[in-house]
Amino acid sequence: MNPEDFHKQVWQQLNQTFAGAQTIGDEVQNHLRSAMMSTFSRLDLVTREEFDAQRAVLMRSREKIEILERQLAELEAAISNK
Repeated sequence: MNPEDFHKQVWQQLNQTFAGAQTIGDEVQNHLRSAMMSTFSRLDLVTREEFDAQRAVLMRSREKIEILERQLAELEAAISNK
């Protein structure tokens, strides 16, 4: 989810929360929206697709490391048996 979509989702939830209480004026809403966007822009956010791609790379790397660790253990065992 990109920051703009996240902002919209949070904003919709806030609007639902305050739907019955129309006490929040436009100026307060604008300040809140500005503060939220400022905070989101400082966060190191990635899209779900980027996250999933990096997770897949990490899983493949982990599998390769496990294979190499097993091979190393076998080689060390073979050397110590000589």
